[in-house]
Amino acid sequence: MAPQRLLLLFIFLFYFSSFPSTARFITGPSSPTDLVSDGISTVKNPPFLSLKPLFSAEESCEQTYGFLPCTTTVLGNLFLIIVYGYLMFLAATYLSNGSELLLEILGPGIVGGLFLPILGALPDAMLILVSGLSGTAETAQDQVSVGMGLLAGSTVMLLTVIWGSCVVVGRCDIRDSVAVDGTITKGFHLTETGVSTDIWTCYAASIMAISVIPFVIVQLPQVLNSTSGRHLAVLIALIISVSMLVSYCVYQVFQPWIQRRRLAFVKHKHVISGILRHLKKQAFGKLLTEDGEPNTEIIRKLFETIDENGDGRLSPSELKALIIGIRFEEIDFDKDDAVMKVMADFDTSLDSYIQKEEFVRGITKWINEAKQTGGAYLEPNAGTFKFIDQFHQQTKREHALLGSEEQSDEVVEHVENPRWISFKAVLMLLLGTLIAAAFADPLVDAVDNFSTATSIPSFFISFIALPLATNSSEAVSAIIFATRKKQRTASLTFSELYGAVTMNNVLCLSVFLALVYVRGLTWDFSSEVLVILIVCIVMGAFASFRTTFPLWTCSIAYILYPFSLALVYVLDYVFGWS
Repeated sequence: MAPQRLLLLFIFLFYFSSFPSTARFITGPSSPTDLVSDGISTVKNPPFLSLKPLFSAEESCEQTYGFLPCTTTVLGNLFLIIVYGYLMFLAATYLSNGSELLLEILGPGIVGGLFLPILGALPDAMLILVSGLSGTAETAQDQVSVGMGLLAGSTVMLLTVIWGSCVVVGRCDIRDSVAVDGTITKGFHLTETGVSTDIWTCYAASIMAISVIPFVIVQLPQVLNSTSGRHLAVLIALIISVSMLVSYCVYQVFQPWIQRRRLAFVKHKHVISGILRHLKKQAFGKLLTEDGEPNTEIIRKLFETIDENGDGRLSPSELKALIIGIRFEEIDFDKDDAVMKVMADFDTSLDSYIQKEEFVRGITKWINEAKQTGGAYLEPNAGTFKFIDQFHQQTKREHALLGSEEQSDEVVEHVENPRWISFKAVLMLLLGTLIAAAFADPLVDAVDNFSTATSIPSFFISFIALPLATNSSEAVSAIIFATRKKQRTASLTFSELYGAVTMNNVLCLSVFLALVYVRGLTWDFSSEVLVILIVCIVMGAFASFRTTFPLWTCSIAYILYPFSLALVYVLDYVFGWS
């Protein structure tokens, strides 16, 4: 009940303390600055020091929806930003909790791939939408910088401050270039502690880097100093952005199925490598001839040792006994499924038995595949080659990179009272959506009024403050999840961060481009686009080609945040970029 009481207190205080107020005008001859002359020539105020009165103002403001409170004072607008920001945080929390409950019932696939990413980006999309719908085209052009500030600030915050914090709190000891789950004995060592993720996280980072393509397209006319093609560039970027949004959602829907297929394939390769290593030991290193070719005579003799009843063929039960006897300790898998796949590889006659020659051909095929994959390393003092062991080690690494089967399993555990949980989830989603829709416009107005009262550009307010409201619940849950110090949780955490940025780059940008195109606004955000490109490409390329991140990598993320803010200020207000 505490959050609800705090919310009611906030509403009561700002409603009765933030009504438009007026002050008495001082009459007399006008001066160039509309102030009473003191005999001193006009002095222009620096843009960041031109503050209006803290508690009163001569101007009146327009109430959002005709009844929500507003003010033109600095403190009044600051208070409104805090209250409306808290309401947007509440909306994001409801959307996040409702999505997780829905995921419990329905599992991944449509829900995890389609609804969750869209609902996660909904508060940002709402704020961007209302920033460009307000009033006339001139008003919208002025307020749309709030939407761009939110878009850039959200992307930069997720990939810098939150990303770096997840590395710090999720760090474990690094051994053999991999972080060991739940082990932290080396404190804050910069190179020997860190986090490890799976290969799917690398794919998510690559997709995030690719998602900046619409930004590049819409920026081309400015780069080429062309004014005639700007409207067309916005349309082309919008079409590509929407296409990428649909493609990304389709990928997310089918990604669990793809992951399960990849895991099944790698497990089959592990069975192959295990059987080859076992046969190599049984043959005392003579499974291959001196020139590295399969030794068919030895393979035939091995077949006879496996053929327990001596009938000249291997039955599924004999094959299963072989697989169980090998004792695959590194990876757990379904033994019956493994038998079926080996039979499919060897049983070319389709009689449900493996004949001796089928066995020889099948083992020869496996050896040649291992040779192509594992390389050919000569073992000292042994007349054979080491590529079978190399092949085995490679399959273990591939399985580790793909992550555990729990991540790709689409089976949902039994949930008690699913109807009530479904109703609760839908209620939370509706409530979060209504709050976001209702208070996005007042928040944009408060930011715009605060910018006017302080002469601070609204972009910087939205760049720094608004992402804290719309992404705070996502940030806190990501950091808490990372503290579990496991590869699986680290993979999920960073994948969610990359996914959130991808949705910013396709969904939120699509909304933004649609506003610019439909309302005939001017695309005037060169410095902001440059910041988004730098951060997304740097972090995307960094995370696409490695799965282990030592602690020192968090410094790169932390440095990028102030660098991004300083870069926008320098380009816009020193060099006058537009």
